[in-house]
Amino acid sequence: MENEKIKRIGILTGGGDCPGLNAVIRGVAKPAHDMGLSVLGILDGFEGLVNGKAVELYNKDVSGILATGGTILGSSNKGDPFHWPVEFDGQVKITDKSADALRNYEGWNLDALIAIGGDGTMHIAHQLMQMGMNIIGVPKTIDNDLMATDQTFGHDSAVYVVSEALDRLHTTASAHHRVMVVEVMGRYAGWIALNGGLAGGADIILIPEIPFEWDAIYDKVIERNMMGKRFSIVCVAEGAKPIDGDMVVKATDPKRTDPIQLGGIAELVAKKIEENTKLETRYIVLGHLQRGGSPTPFDRILSTKFGTYAIQLAAKKKFGTMAALKGTNIKSVSIEEAIENQKLVDTSDQAVKTAKSVGVCFGTKKI
Repeated sequence: MENEKIKRIGILTGGGDCPGLNAVIRGVAKPAHDMGLSVLGILDGFEGLVNGKAVELYNKDVSGILATGGTILGSSNKGDPFHWPVEFDGQVKITDKSADALRNYEGWNLDALIAIGGDGTMHIAHQLMQMGMNIIGVPKTIDNDLMATDQTFGHDSAVYVVSEALDRLHTTASAHHRVMVVEVMGRYAGWIALNGGLAGGADIILIPEIPFEWDAIYDKVIERNMMGKRFSIVCVAEGAKPIDGDMVVKATDPKRTDPIQLGGIAELVAKKIEENTKLETRYIVLGHLQRGGSPTPFDRILSTKFGTYAIQLAAKKKFGTMAALKGTNIKSVSIEEAIENQKLVDTSDQAVKTAKSVGVCFGTKKI
């Protein structure tokens, strides 16, 4: 049995969608077909694994999808088999459907499952591995908060959207002499705000890892105004919070493994700036714009590398591993290593130092 070659693989895209998912699917399926393997596309992430919904993927199905956003398989961030919501008499009850997932995996005669996703997907994958599934991980998240890989695919595309938005807001902010506050995604990590804000020339960047002081923000926009720079751009991560406050929670959803839905910090920051500086202030929430559209060339290349490397790991039966970017090369790491800790912005990160060097305020007073 140990020397038998794998014959059939499954592939799913879990969690929130992002540009590059289709490129990974293509990167997996094309080499797999060349190896004589059959490929099963599981629909809507782990929901399809639990509910038994899947389609055979042929070469024609993955042709021409490299630059297409979204995922041809569908995705879901509410399909955790170990945290499965069931509504009964108006109440949501959480149940364990992992046995159904295993039954379908075995019923489909899969030799391996390639799970594409972020931190949540990799945690689920690790639990399913302990039940006997052979799993290979591919790191996906616009948040870039997954350990053991230098970068996840999807992040560069999200940063591009943020930087383009900031470019456009510069002109209207300048014309009307306004402060513009832009809220970006990232949950508990500030990578999108940091890299997007740096690329888009933000004057103030607020991230969860550096709790901010209100007075430092007011001082920055007033200082710019007094110097004749009659507008300011603030890029704020959805998880940013003041030193004496908490993250702004938009809603809670018990159907999700992490029920907290962040959102609203931009509106709060804009309101406080206008009230305390008397400068006209507007806010915008980029939201799911950061998840949509075609992947950048960088993400197309990275996604393709991840996909082809993942199928190589599966063929070699290197199960329990995840493809990871290390420098300029793709290598394998254990899924356990990938989920050991969440990758957050280090305040000594070179990008933070660079931003400070060009005058960016992180909501802290100058020493």
